[in-house]
Amino acid sequence: MSDSSSDADFHPLDRESVRERLAAERAGTNAQIAALSRDFDGIVEANALVAVDDEHDPEGSSTAFERAHVASLLAQARGHLADLDRALERLERGAYGRCEECGEWIPAERLEVRPAASTCVRCAAARPR
Repeated sequence: MSDSSSDADFHPLDRESVRERLAAERAGTNAQIAALSRDFDGIVEANALVAVDDEHDPEGSSTAFERAHVASLLAQARGHLADLDRALERLERGAYGRCEECGEWIPAERLEVRPAASTCVRCAAARPR
C-alpha cells in the first residue's frame, strides 16, 4: 500500500463538491450566528430597559435562562464555524476525509452527515466525553 499522500486521489470525494458543501454550511452557520447574536443583543437590551433583579423578579430567572441558552447556542455555532474552517484547511492540504487520529478514510456517509468531521466513527467513539 502506498503512503497517504499518494493514495489521496483514490478517495471517493469530489473536492469541488466538498468545497461547495462546506462553503454552504459555513454560510448557513454564519447566518445562524448573526440571528443568535441579534437575539442575544435583544435580550440584553430588553433587560437594560427594565430594572431586573434576577433573584427577586419572577421573570428574572426565565430571562437569565433565556440569555444563557442563547449564549450557549451562539458558542456552539461559533465552534461549528471553526470546525468548518479547519475542514476547509484540511481540504486545501489534501487531508480532508482522513481521520486525524488513525489515518484511515472517514466513511463518505459520515462526511455527508458531518462534513466537518475530522475523525472516523471508531476514533470518535473512543474519545472520552
